[in-house]
Amino acid sequence: MIGAMAAPDHPSVERVVRAAADHGLAIEVRRFSEGTRTAADAARAIGCEIGQIVKSLVFMADGEPVVALVRGADRVDTDRLASEMGTRSARRAMVDQARDATGVSIGGIPPFGHARALPVLVDEGLLQYGTVWAAAGLSDAVFPIAPGELVRIAGGRVVAIATADPSAP
Repeated sequence: MIGAMAAPDHPSVERVVRAAADHGLAIEVRRFSEGTRTAADAARAIGCEIGQIVKSLVFMADGEPVVALVRGADRVDTDRLASEMGTRSARRAMVDQARDATGVSIGGIPPFGHARALPVLVDEGLLQYGTVWAAAGLSDAVFPIAPGELVRIAGGRVVAIATADPSAP
């Protein structure tokens, strides 16, 4: 595995590391100079299956932000997400909405450690792996975590909201 261990030298990374530590888990953030902005980029850099990459996606459910965590090879079914949230509709957040809700730009959105408390839905597909890799607040920073710990620290609710992404490698 390539990638340098990184000290939390950026406020976004520090917030993610602190959120994990507040729940009793020390995470090891790794930085990849080639970038980990997309699931495919991250899987290539890390040397893992694309399904082991956690996509942290922000949606607006009746105007309120919610974070959906799915495998890198999946996409979120917005009808299922709206149903799980008990809302009429859901759509992908605009870039500025995602950044305002999480405090992080798209490509580096972590599963926890957001700028404010947000509901988090975790697709059950992530639970099939022993280790998954999630963004750590920057587009080149990721960390490994067991799916159960991911759910616990994110305060997530495990649901079935994903479908296979036909464009995934």
